[in-house]
Amino acid sequence: MQAAWLLGALVVPQLLGFGHGARGPGRDWEGGWGGALEEERKRESLMLKEALGLPIGMGSNDSLAGNSKGEEVLGTKETQGEEEEEETTSPISSSNPFPSPSPTPEDTISYILGRLSGLDAGLHQLHIRLHTLDTRVVQLTQGLRQLRDATSDTHDSVQALKEAQVRAEQEHGRLEGCLKGMRLGHKCFLLSRDFETQEAAQARCKARGGNLAQPADRQQMDALGRYLRASLAPYNWPVWLGVNDRRSEGLYLFENGQRVSFFAWHRAPSPEPGAHPSAASHPLSLDQPNGGVLENCVAQASDDGSWWDHDCERRLYFVCEYPF
Repeated sequence: MQAAWLLGALVVPQLLGFGHGARGPGRDWEGGWGGALEEERKRESLMLKEALGLPIGMGSNDSLAGNSKGEEVLGTKETQGEEEEEETTSPISSSNPFPSPSPTPEDTISYILGRLSGLDAGLHQLHIRLHTLDTRVVQLTQGLRQLRDATSDTHDSVQALKEAQVRAEQEHGRLEGCLKGMRLGHKCFLLSRDFETQEAAQARCKARGGNLAQPADRQQMDALGRYLRASLAPYNWPVWLGVNDRRSEGLYLFENGQRVSFFAWHRAPSPEPGAHPSAASHPLSLDQPNGGVLENCVAQASDDGSWWDHDCERRLYFVCEYPF
């Protein structure tokens, strides 16, 4: 049936076009007969579209019945349709025989939700790791605090041991000074045959629990002189005492800060009656002190026990005193 309709749709327009060509393009179709022919052409055009599967709602200008060259138009449309079909199917067949459908809004939302779910899972894992790290940091902090406490305790213990060692050394020095040296009342004197400056000698005496010798009166001065003469005879060695005038020239103080009230300075011997004084006296016979600001520390001679001022940086023997 469709073949018959197709045959009629192809033949009738050819006949109508032939008659139209015979009459000439200048013929005016007016009246009822022209309207009937127009309706017949529209009806045949609709039948042809139905047979070919073309859209029915086409404009009058695109109608095959209103075109004097219907066959050419139909052929052109068929050719264009085939070309469009080839252009449409060619990329698909060449690139992908099973084209993927275009994403819908629902697919996009599902993709975003999936990514958000993955990010949430990743954040959860990060929170777990951060919690583990925080726990580890707390443990390390506690361990560090314990180490600091242990270090502080150890430092305190070491400090206590050092203090105990200092006290033990001072006690040992006092005992040694009284056992090996000379005891006089509430003091003990001990000679050291090491050469030291006056300041270093005071430091060594203090580390042993005493100070440089500080004879406070004539009795202590004579006893110390006899002890030094007996220890160093037959030589004469100056020995550091704990007396100096560093703070102010001429103001002599003991190492404990007390002012010296007793002195035994060396004095040049007086000439015998009737003897002529020499033109130049011996340097060691000058009255003491004579060093001024250059000699601020006092040493005692071991032969006669007299005091001499010397440069504090000179290295001499020294004698310490310890409380008894």
